[in-house]
Amino acid sequence: MSPVKTAPAELTANDAALRTQYLTEVLDLLYPWPCRTDGSPGTPIAEYMVVPDARRPRLLVPSGSRRVAAAAVRRYAEPQSRTAKLKRDAVVAAVRTGASAVLLRDRVRVTGPYSSSIDGYLSEQLGRELAVSVHIGPARANRKPVLQLIGPEGDTFGFGKLGTGPLTQTLVKAETKALYTLATCGLTRLTVPRVLHSGEWRGLEVLIQSALPVWRPRAPLSQRRLVDAMLDIAGCCGYTDCPIDTSTYWRQLRDRLAAVADRPEAAGLTTAAELLVKHAGDTTFRYGAWHGDWAPWNMANLADALLVWDWERFATGVPMGFDAIHHELQRRIQSTGDAPDAVEQTVRRAGELLAPFGVPAAAREVTALLYLVDLAVRYLTDRQAEAGARLGVLGTWLLPVLIRRVEEL
Repeated sequence: MSPVKTAPAELTANDAALRTQYLTEVLDLLYPWPCRTDGSPGTPIAEYMVVPDARRPRLLVPSGSRRVAAAAVRRYAEPQSRTAKLKRDAVVAAVRTGASAVLLRDRVRVTGPYSSSIDGYLSEQLGRELAVSVHIGPARANRKPVLQLIGPEGDTFGFGKLGTGPLTQTLVKAETKALYTLATCGLTRLTVPRVLHSGEWRGLEVLIQSALPVWRPRAPLSQRRLVDAMLDIAGCCGYTDCPIDTSTYWRQLRDRLAAVADRPEAAGLTTAAELLVKHAGDTTFRYGAWHGDWAPWNMANLADALLVWDWERFATGVPMGFDAIHHELQRRIQSTGDAPDAVEQTVRRAGELLAPFGVPAAAREVTALLYLVDLAVRYLTDRQAEAGARLGVLGTWLLPVLIRRVEEL
C-alpha cells in the first residue's frame, strides 16, 4: 500500500485573475511612491502597452518608441508553437506600424521622479539610457519580476530579476553566485550569461545579466550535444564518489525532508527516499554539479553555440544525470500536458538517459527516482501548491508514480 494517503485538493484559482493581481503588485514594486501608475499628472517616466490586455497581462511593452516596442515583443520569449509565433509576429507588426494604438488599448502611464523608479536606478547603475519591458509570468511560488532591458536603438542588452520575498531573494542571490562561479569554470560546451550588475534596491535583490542572443536562428539540437553540455556542467566544480548513504547529498536531502515534515506528503517522500537508499546499498555513485532546471524553455541551440539560462537552482554534489532526467520530464510535460504519464515514461527511459553519465546500470532507476524525491521536496519547500502553480499539487501527478515505482524495486 502506498505510504501517501492523502493529497491537497485540486487548485481552482484562475490564472488570468492571478496575473492581473500580480501586475498591480509588480507595478507597485517597480514604481513605488512618490511614483504613480494610475496616469496622475506629473513628470512622465514611462508608458506601457499591456499585452494582450489588462485582463490577461503577459507583457508590459514600453510604447515610447516603435523600434523599442517591437524588440520588446519579438525578444520576449521563443514561441512554443506555430500559432503562438503567428500571434507574436502579429503584435510585432502592430507596434511597428502604429496599429497598436487600436489593437492594444490598455495602457499604464507612470509619472513621478525618475530617480525613484526602477528605470532610474538601472540607468544609473549601468551607465546607459534604457527602456524596461516587464514579463508577467504564471502563478508560481518562485515567480518574480523579470525585466528586459532595451537600448534606444532596439538592442536587447540585458535581462533582470528582482527578488521580492524570502524565496525569490534567495533564488536571485543563488543565481548571481552561480553565474560568477560559472564564469571561471572554463566551460566549452555551452554559453551562459554574464553578470552586468547585482545589488539591492528598496529592499529588492537585483540581478542584471547579459542577454544571450536567443533571437538568432535556431539549429536542431542533437542528443550528443545536449549530453556534452550537461557533462560540461557536471564536472565544472569537480566530482566525488561514494555510496548514497555516506554522501553529503543524502545528508542534505534528509535535512530538506525534515524541514517539510509538517506537510502531508512528507512522510511518504521520506519513506520512499529511505527505501531508495537501502536499495542502492554499497553501490558507488558519482556526484557533480547540475543546472537544476534544465528545461527546453531555458535553452536555445544555435549553429555555433548552445545557450543556457536561468541558473537559480544550480547546485553541486548531486548524483550524476539529474539534469538529463529533469530535461526529459519537462520536455514530456510540455509536449503532452499529461504530467503523470510524463513521469512514468521518464523513469522508464532512465537506463538510456543515464548511460552517457557513467551511472552504473544497477543505479539508474534509483537515480531517476531520487531525482523525483528531490523535485518533490523543492515543490513542498517553495509551497508551489499554495502559490497556485499548475503542477503544485504533487498528489495528482508525481507522488503516485514515484511511490509505486519505489515499491516495485
